[in-house]
Amino acid sequence: MLHGCKRFCTSSLKLPAQIVSSKYASTLSKADVRKRRSELFNEEKRRQRSELGRIEKIEVKYKSPEDEIILAMNRNISTPYDCARHISESVAKMSAIAMVDGKVWDMHKPFTGDCNLEFMTMQSPSKLTVNYAFWRTCSFILGAVADSAFKDDVNVHLYSFPVPNITSGSFVYDVFMDLPDWQPTVSELRAMCALFVKFSNSELLLERLEVPSNVALDIFRDNPFKSQQIPNIAKANNDKITLYRMGDHVDISKGPMVNNSGLVGRVSVSAIHRLTDGPVDGLYRFQGVALPRGILLNFFAFSILEKRAKKLNTATWQPHVEDEEISINQASAN
Repeated sequence: MLHGCKRFCTSSLKLPAQIVSSKYASTLSKADVRKRRSELFNEEKRRQRSELGRIEKIEVKYKSPEDEIILAMNRNISTPYDCARHISESVAKMSAIAMVDGKVWDMHKPFTGDCNLEFMTMQSPSKLTVNYAFWRTCSFILGAVADSAFKDDVNVHLYSFPVPNITSGSFVYDVFMDLPDWQPTVSELRAMCALFVKFSNSELLLERLEVPSNVALDIFRDNPFKSQQIPNIAKANNDKITLYRMGDHVDISKGPMVNNSGLVGRVSVSAIHRLTDGPVDGLYRFQGVALPRGILLNFFAFSILEKRAKKLNTATWQPHVEDEEISINQASAN
């Protein structure tokens, strides 16, 4: 089906050798880098858990249209996702993000004390936050696609993704690739899309973890761009960096993200543009468009969204401003 595509890392897609830049080359294979990052993520998670000491119980009041349930959970350990699993499998699977005492809360972020809990799904129309979290998660997954699609002889480093702006028509991720003047074919874009769908169908959790800057620097020591960004991000966040993990893919984001990759339904990797005026030479902007799972759209209507998403998205990265504030301001201005 994808025999015309020759650049990607699958059994039927072979990439010829490329001249890579030693300046940005890693000594490990891409798979080994992802494995090492995931292992360091696990080590830091275990370290933080071991420092908690005595486990304290808290009361979490879950409110739904039909009922109110009080759950006994563990402070700084239990998460909204843990509560959702106690309630029902469907609630755990379909909840996108949580509201804790009226504040947006990741499904995998631990509670800090007694609280009131609500869940929001992708069909919660009154909350713009759900849409922004979905769009941000799509950018995150697109980064995972770019990071794992190419063979080891193509030098690839994730750079960053801008604050989600739904009115732009596409979610994006900027990626450094040592492929001068690459122009992806239709077959190559379809291969990217197939990999995105694979991540979605795997229904992988979007785990969240706040780490000290020195841990983040160790995790991303193979990525020169993240290594440069981390100190500046840490200065604005009390020396903390927020990480997310999906499978073995780890990346930086303020969040929130949706609960799991399975909440992404129909998706298209619509375009890849070379950024001629980007902050770093060799950046390509990966763009896509997606619908939440369960939202149906006919072929013609989705093709209109795809066509719009092919246009170069001119959004810029703004690392030190609250994501939701930017997103809401952008929506109000359009």
